[in-house]
Amino acid sequence: MKGPFLFVPSREDAVYFTDRGIEELVERRGTETVTLEWLGARLRDFVDLNPEFETPVERFATWLARLDDEDDL
Repeated sequence: MKGPFLFVPSREDAVYFTDRGIEELVERRGTETVTLEWLGARLRDFVDLNPEFETPVERFATWLARLDDEDDL
């Protein structure tokens, strides 16, 4: 086939900028066990320091809270 083609990678092939941070987190702290209470406190600390991320952090926290509820995903 000739012509311009747009390559759209699958999720398995895609590497997003955030993946680097996630990979660093796993490499540095992947063996640690934390509570959701601890995670909530760290997310609050992060939003206090970076208020422009309040909405994405809120969405992420809500998504985590509702993972087991298929109607909310």
